[in-house]
Amino acid sequence: MRVTFPRLPDHERAWALVERDDGVVYRLYGGTAGPRLPHDITHRVAERELRIKDGIWAGIAAGVVFESMQHVSGRRPPHAAERSKALLRCYREQGLRAELLADLVSSAAALDTMTMEKIRRLTAVKLAVLPPSTDVDPVVIAVAARALQVEAARWARLRVGEELSYDWPRK
Repeated sequence: MRVTFPRLPDHERAWALVERDDGVVYRLYGGTAGPRLPHDITHRVAERELRIKDGIWAGIAAGVVFESMQHVSGRRPPHAAERSKALLRCYREQGLRAELLADLVSSAAALDTMTMEKIRRLTAVKLAVLPPSTDVDPVVIAVAARALQVEAARWARLRVGEELSYDWPRK
């Protein structure tokens, strides 16, 4: 799956083009365009760096279609809507976990000085709703946060009309 994020004029409705491996193309809407890194790139980076194989992007690659997605082209597989609903039920818990982890990585990236103790405190707050068995290595979060800072800098350098593209690995 390939996902392309165009840098649109500020204050326009932001979107990304999602080209799934089955040939179906969707426009994924999200937020308002501007110089800040789009939330969906934050997810992409966090899920890649934390090796999350069952998060938001894995769900989309498997066939989840969110309400914020609009079909652009390609023949949708038979029973795609039913499959998406079933996958949403399967990915619900993992999607929440991926959302919380992406928020944690984003918060760590925003720290003035990133220390292991600060990341541990952030983790305790940001992941408080997850089961206590959820173990998160602050070093891994720090590495993901640095990767997010790099992507944010890449995004900030884009001019309107330029884009960033990412590939989601095939299963």
